[in-house]
Formats: sequence, C-alpha cells, structure tokens
Amino acid sequence: MYRACSVFCLIVTSVCVRAVAQAPLPRLSAESTECIKCHKDTDQGIYGQWGESRHFRGNVGCFECHRAVKGEPDAFEHFGQYVATIVSPKDCKQCHEREVAEFAASHHSKGGRILGSLDNRLAEVVEGNNAFVTEAFPHGTSAAAVSGCWQCHGTVVKVLDEGRLDPATWPNTGIGRINPDGSEGSCSACHARHAFSAEQARHPDNCGKCHMGPDHPQKEIYYESKHGIAFLAYKDKLRMDRPKWVVGEDYVLAPTCATCHMSATKDQPVTHDVGMRISWNNRPVMSIRPDAADAKMGLAGKDVPWQKRRDNMKNVCLNCHNNQWVDNFYTQYDALIDLYHKKFAEPGQALMALAKPLLRPAEFSNKLDFVWYELWHHEGRRARMGVSMMGPDFTHWHGTYEVAKHFYAEMIPELEELIHEARESKDAERIKAAAALDAKLREVLNSSDHRWYDNKTDPAEVERRKKAAEEFNARYKG
Repeated sequence: MYRACSVFCLIVTSVCVRAVAQAPLPRLSAESTECIKCHKDTDQGIYGQWGESRHFRGNVGCFECHRAVKGEPDAFEHFGQYVATIVSPKDCKQCHEREVAEFAASHHSKGGRILGSLDNRLAEVVEGNNAFVTEAFPHGTSAAAVSGCWQCHGTVVKVLDEGRLDPATWPNTGIGRINPDGSEGSCSACHARHAFSAEQARHPDNCGKCHMGPDHPQKEIYYESKHGIAFLAYKDKLRMDRPKWVVGEDYVLAPTCATCHMSATKDQPVTHDVGMRISWNNRPVMSIRPDAADAKMGLAGKDVPWQKRRDNMKNVCLNCHNNQWVDNFYTQYDALIDLYHKKFAEPGQALMALAKPLLRPAEFSNKLDFVWYELWHHEGRRARMGVSMMGPDFTHWHGTYEVAKHFYAEMIPELEELIHEARESKDAERIKAAAALDAKLREVLNSSDHRWYDNKTDPAEVERRKKAAEEFNARYKG
C-alpha cells in the first residue's frame, strides 16, 4: 500500500511539473504575459530556453529584462511598451547587484579596450580593409575585426533609428561590449541567453569560446592537464547543475575553470572578478602582477595585492592538494616566468627598441615585426599560460621551444641582416643605429644564457653536462 501511494504521488508530481513548464506562472507580470502570447510562437527556441531557466521559476519574464524608458539610446516602442533589444549589465544589476559590481571591476568587462591596440591594427589594416560599409560605418570597417576580435572582446554597439542596431556591431556578445546605456560587458557572454544557466557557465567549453587558439590556449592547456583529464573522466559526477556548488562539499573529483577562478569554496564566496585568484598577468610582453595591471586600468583591484590573490587560489587548491604540493607548484611556476623574462623577453625588448630606426616605419611591414610579435604574443604566452595550468606540452613544445627556435633561428639572423644592410648604406644615422644594435646583440650573445650560440659555453658547464650524459647512459645501458 505504501509503495502504491508513493508511485501515485510520483506520477502526480511529474504531471504537475510538466503542467507548470507548459504555461506561465500565475504571478508573471501582465506585460511579460503579453510578450509570451506572441513570442512563444515566433521565437520557440527562446521561449523554450526561458522555460528551463531559474528566471521562469522566479517569475522573471521578457519585460522585466527588456523594458526601457522613452528617450534611452536603444529604446523603441513595441505594442505600446518601450523595450530594448540589448540587456546590459546595468539591466541585470536590478537583481544581481553584487555580481554586476564584481564583473564591472574585472578585466573581463574591459575587454573592449582592445579596440585601439596592436592586435586590432592587425585585424583592421594588415588582415582587413574598409569594404564592410554600414550606416554607422559609412567609410567602412574590417570584416576580420567585426567577426573576429569584436566577437570575443566586444565593441561599441551603434544604435540607428527606431532602436535598430548597426549590423557591424550587433549581434555581439563580446565580454567587454560597450552598451548603448554606457555600461561595459555582456553577462550573456558566459550565461548564454535565454536559459542563463550556471551549469553551462561552469563548463570548461564555455570559457573556450574565447580562451583558445595560438595566443591564449587555456582551453587546450586545461584538457591536456590532469585537471582536464579528470573532468572528462568524471564530468557526469560533478553535479554542475546544483545551485550550491562548493568544491570539497558538492564535488571533489575534478575542477573546472570556474572552480579555480570563480566558484565558491568552504572559505570563499563566488566571485565574478576573475582576477582575484591569479598572481601573474601573462598577457603582456613581460608578465606583470595583477594589482599592477589593475592600477594601469584604474580598477579597484589595484588595492588587492597579488599575494592575497595567490592565497585565494591556494585556498581552492588545498581542497584537493596538500600545502607542500601547492607551494612547490608555485615555485615551479615562478621559475618559468623568471626564465622567460631574463632569457628572452628583456633582451628581446631591448633589441627591438634599438632595431626600430633601421626598420620600415609601418607596423608589421617588416618580417622582424611578425617574428617578435609571435615570439611574445603567441609562443611566450603559451609557455607562461602552460605552466600556470600544468600543461607540460604547451609549456615546452608549444612554448619555450618555439620561443627559443624563433629567437635564435629568425630574430637574431634578421637583426644581423639589418646591421649589415645599414653599414652598407653609407647613411651616417643608420650606421650609428646599427653600431648600437650590434653592441647590444653582442652583449646578449655573450651573456651566460646565450653564449652557447657562438660555441662559448663555459668549459666547466660542458664537463658537467658530459658527466651527466655518461651517468644517464650507464644507468640505462643494456
């Protein structure tokens, strides 16, 4: 009898749940109820996603997010109500005040500031042209920038008449999108509309929309690492759909990107400022501390020292590892950063500065421009990001090996050719610049890190390496 009642209750509950999912809740606002009358037929995918969301269960409908006020830049009248297509962080802030404040203080929300950088010059000039002409861009813009850079970093969304959005700038879910209301960022970059799922945002592939490829391959590094291997093995047991998702309590088998950079631990709440747990910013030519990076951008994080951020990350690590393991990992990480800085980045910057008077003035009109750019922006980042996430293949073969190969096999020969051509030019200024460059190049190549290149390795070092090779061969002989 008890079993029969239990089965009956389960059936009734299941029927009731399905009934609720098929119709708006009674408490949904009158405005949103009117929206649904049309949009459940015209936008079935959106309606279905919303029906699966916590917004639906919380009586948050179309109007609550899309409502606008007459006179706002992107507001337009729609069946008697003023609405806007774009839902910005300012709109999300109505309910998610803390999350939006944290996000606004993060580097994610400032992603659109790349628009004036060297990267964007590549997409706009070197790769692109001005053939993409729209109302907002009558002189044209580059399709490579629009569909490449802007889709990850965001762009300034241009509003035309009657709330229409310029096709060069919309659709766009770039994480640093600059919205018509002046806010920066796009919550839907991670919480894809209209389900806005925390479960999806916790999945590594979600971050991989932007964090992948030759210059920032975090997705690929993650899947090479033991963390990514564990995730693939146990992803169905990680309970990523749970509202409370605390590492060490709700799951222990593997971390995701969100686990380490954003999600709650027993001692830390969720954060939407992804910089609060990193202790190196590996984007520039030379890695810098994140508090220094925040200071350059005028962010409040300038007052949070990198040591505190490292402790925050260690607090995550200690849910699965012991203190010695974590401390030794950071010792290895810092050593690789130091190696890259001292052996390649510092001398490379100095050599490029001295080479500038001998180069064609337009950026990327010289082979050396590309060699140096890829050396630090692609290969150097891969090495640094690889070690930060325990991806040995990216640290070495895709990282330091590529850095060294291009430093010795391309950059130095290009510099030597520049010196030779300048000396042959009989131009006094060029000859003077060539002499300065040559002196620095000789200084670099005679330093302890580089003298092997001219076969000047210290004899004592040669002997030590010879002895180590003999011991290795003896150990594995036969």
